[in-house]
Amino acid sequence: MNRLSWSTLTTRYPALFSLILLVITMLVNAILQPNLLAIDTLNGNMRVFLPMILMAVGQTFVMIGGGIDISVGGIVSIVNTILATQVGLDGSMEKMWLFVLISLGAGMLAGAINGFFVAVLRLQPIITTYATGFLYAGFALFLLPNPGGGIPRAAADLYRNTTPFGLPLAFFVIALMLLFWWFIRNTRYGKFLYAVGGKAEAAYQTAVPVNWVLFSTYVISGLMSAFAGVAITMLSGSGNADIGSAMTLSSITAVVIGGTAMSGGIGGVAGPIMGALTLGFIQNIISFAHINTWWETLVKASIIVVALAAPGIINLFRREER
Repeated sequence: MNRLSWSTLTTRYPALFSLILLVITMLVNAILQPNLLAIDTLNGNMRVFLPMILMAVGQTFVMIGGGIDISVGGIVSIVNTILATQVGLDGSMEKMWLFVLISLGAGMLAGAINGFFVAVLRLQPIITTYATGFLYAGFALFLLPNPGGGIPRAAADLYRNTTPFGLPLAFFVIALMLLFWWFIRNTRYGKFLYAVGGKAEAAYQTAVPVNWVLFSTYVISGLMSAFAGVAITMLSGSGNADIGSAMTLSSITAVVIGGTAMSGGIGGVAGPIMGALTLGFIQNIISFAHINTWWETLVKASIIVVALAAPGIINLFRREER
């Protein structure tokens, strides 16, 4: 019976590493926070983790397609400042939902701008979205130069206290995203997405609409970032143009932990969701253990560096074995 190597297992099950890491971080959390699985604690944690989960799912589409989106934090900030400045603490729920729709449209527009530059003009994704990310963050700062504004208390309470069947709202959002991914994965679009990420030139030759697929991934990423912006605004109840600045690195890290290859063509949604949960629990550990927060940034950056270096290191070992 042939033994399965770690590389074979992770290739066959991309989300395996994220599952193991999630279990470990949850165990450490349970030690530091004994009531971790109590419904109130679970609900509190999940409503904090949900914005990052949403961003990670959007980033996954882009990275499977062979791209990367550095602008997601800026999109979150735009949505946050739109809601905080245009709805206000005294605004009605009708006005809140109207601007939620406008914000989602703004996120899709921002994603479409990214997609146009990358898919149509063929610009480098990392440079393009880095630049547009600054543009979006600057627009958010223009809308709200100083932290302030807000949304109706009822909207914040709706997000914080909604527990269908006694379970955190985030569980149902995750279930919907997994169901949506399962559907997408089994459509022509899903096959096209992996083909484009695996090898775009070969995809062109087989009549795959490469430009349209690439464009769509950035629109999806923009939409999911906008949902994340809505969630984080309902969580905080106020506006801050800098609110999304640290979330870009986290979204990429979550996707990498989840087994999605930065080169494209490999991955799925389940792994990045677990990756986002893992980062949330790591943040809890740092907070409860009173560790300096710069360790969190160091861990995230190290994960990305390892993910970038891993293929080269593996190939080096394989050449030496031959």
